[in-house]
Amino acid sequence: MSDREKVYQLLDTVPDSKVAYLIGCIQGLTVEGQDMPSKETLAAMEELENGGGESFDTLDELWASLEEE
Repeated sequence: MSDREKVYQLLDTVPDSKVAYLIGCIQGLTVEGQDMPSKETLAAMEELENGGGESFDTLDELWASLEEE
């Protein structure tokens, strides 16, 4: 059985109340690269994961940091 056939088989088991969620997910998967972060964003995320960069708990903190520049 191919992966596509498995998807069809699983789709038949999804309750009607959850089909709308699947539609959104599938639509998101059909758009190439639209939701992919840029190289700069990926680098910033990696920096944060490694303990560097700045993070903010509130929008007020973010805006205050931008005003300091």
